[in-house]
Amino acid sequence: MLPFLTSYTLTRAELTPETIQEMFDVFSENFAQSSLELFNRDLNNKNWVILIRDSEKNQVQGFSTLDIYEIDYQGRPITVVYSGDTIIRRAYWGTPELPKRWIHTVLEKTADMPQPVYWLLISSGYKTYRFLTVFYKEFYPCHERSTPPEMKALMDHIATQRFGAEYQPDFGVVRFQNGATPLREGVAEVTDERLKDEHIAFYLEKNPHHDQGDELVCITRVHPDNFTPAGRRMAR
Repeated sequence: MLPFLTSYTLTRAELTPETIQEMFDVFSENFAQSSLELFNRDLNNKNWVILIRDSEKNQVQGFSTLDIYEIDYQGRPITVVYSGDTIIRRAYWGTPELPKRWIHTVLEKTADMPQPVYWLLISSGYKTYRFLTVFYKEFYPCHERSTPPEMKALMDHIATQRFGAEYQPDFGVVRFQNGATPLREGVAEVTDERLKDEHIAFYLEKNPHHDQGDELVCITRVHPDNFTPAGRRMAR
């Protein structure tokens, strides 16, 4: 029987070198072409970190990194939640602790913000994209509906501001010139059975070079009205 998982949120500044190394060890198990230098560079662009530890050895078993910030868009403020690496060790795949803590953290950190809150997600594997399909009613891009022009414009604005020329709006992907980190073989394996899932098939169609590290850019509004029943359970 697996040990219980515990989770908590802390600022980037509170991370110790030892904890960063533990996080990088988990990262390296899942992503190819990784280096501690690139990992730290990405980590330094975040302001919050969610850590998942086991109750037995108190080791880091998963984590997510977040940058929560405000921008002005068309003359009004909005809050952007940009999530970077979100990973949990294979033994704990399917456990709810990470998505539950993620939703709780975002709701808590944005609770006093009156403006709309949007989650900017980039993913080089379908498993991360599936967070959207499981926990949110409306998100883009999606196989069930075309992206409305106003959402495409918002997504392009945020992604261009964040990634510059590495964001390719015509394709809706970020193609990093340096530091692309494709998933290791077997982490998000695409089988004929998986392709029966319309969300996964759509993801692969939209991001055909995911195996080279291309990241599909996605957006959704973080609001209780936009949660699926599963999302509402995570938010309790």
